[in-house]
Amino acid sequence: MGRYNTLMMDDGYVNYFQILKIAPDAKPGEVRNAYKQLMKDLVMEIARVEITGERRDRYLLEMAKLNASFYILRENDTREAYWAARTELIALEEAWRNAVESGEANVDAARRAYDAKLRHFLSRYVEEAMLEAGRDKGCVEASNWDAAHERHASRILRHYRQSLYQRILERLPYWEVTPPRIDWDERKRVVAAILAGETC
Repeated sequence: MGRYNTLMMDDGYVNYFQILKIAPDAKPGEVRNAYKQLMKDLVMEIARVEITGERRDRYLLEMAKLNASFYILRENDTREAYWAARTELIALEEAWRNAVESGEANVDAARRAYDAKLRHFLSRYVEEAMLEAGRDKGCVEASNWDAAHERHASRILRHYRQSLYQRILERLPYWEVTPPRIDWDERKRVVAAILAGETC
């Protein structure tokens, strides 16, 4: 894995188990109980404060995260598909890093494979899942999510997905550009010679 540890590679890949504060092997009942308690706490917090534009955006995002966590993790099929996609994405990032560090010829292919999976993962398991969850009966009952929430949340979730993508990109190999090595003394000499009409 080179100099990048697993914690760093997890960064940006939404972990719905962490959002619900449950273990990856949590039973469906534990998923439901954790979701309902966290959503209840959030709704009560919202009721106690004055809602500004900034707070509304933050609360909508937190609510959408909780809804998506429950929506994805409550059924084994959706849970396993999500976790498999996330695990594959982390493995592709590692493969790309290893290709870069070892100077392999397939670096560009590894980058393209990773980027395609990353875009799909963030689209499917962030923006789409959060919007779908807001239309789910169980989530609507617990969160009181409605059409007005969705209208406001669409922009927020799109921005959240884009911010995750950007955050991930900033730690990837092609962002780690080696600073150019410039011989400033030589550059001064060349410029002085040009200004003096000399041939370098």
